[in-house]
Amino acid sequence: MNLQDVLQRQDIWRGSGAAAATHLLPTGHAALDTAIGGWPRGALIELLSDHSGIGEINLLLPTLAALSRERHIVFVAPPHIPYAPALAAAGVDLARFLWLRPASEADALWAMEQSLRSGVCGAVLGWPARPDQHALRRLQLAAETGDALAILYRPRRAADAASPAALRLELEPAANGLRVHTRKRRGGWNGAPLLIACTGLQ
Repeated sequence: MNLQDVLQRQDIWRGSGAAAATHLLPTGHAALDTAIGGWPRGALIELLSDHSGIGEINLLLPTLAALSRERHIVFVAPPHIPYAPALAAAGVDLARFLWLRPASEADALWAMEQSLRSGVCGAVLGWPARPDQHALRRLQLAAETGDALAILYRPRRAADAASPAALRLELEPAANGLRVHTRKRRGGWNGAPLLIACTGLQ
């Protein structure tokens, strides 16, 4: 493997410069695309919040809808039952939507990893309680293998721990939307928070 091959890997974080545009997917929110460039494909993404139902799913809906035209979208152990009519109204192809309810945390992490590695999933969303560094690393590598978005919803306290995630965003409720803080991004970031018009799925 030569240096060029190494630099193309999704788990290599350069000290400066944003990720290659070919590896970024539009978020569907102009301000967010300007701030982070897009969702890094084939990588682990962490969305950090102590609240649910604040628009944390809607933030991803434009991308999920686009991905579902060709690949599957998987929700693994979400805290609430996914509301199919809202997903369909946003353009998500329900024929390619899977909702998994594993019996344990270990099973949930296994299901996420296998879904990511399969190559047929565009995005896999999970809500693990306490994934350790080993589990996070396995998910990152699985996302790279399957060229998929691995999206973890975690509490804000997780920001204090190291993570192989390529992108970490902290989400807070705001009037008519979400306040988004970039906590980690390949190539560095502007520390100013963004206000994204986004409401929760009901």
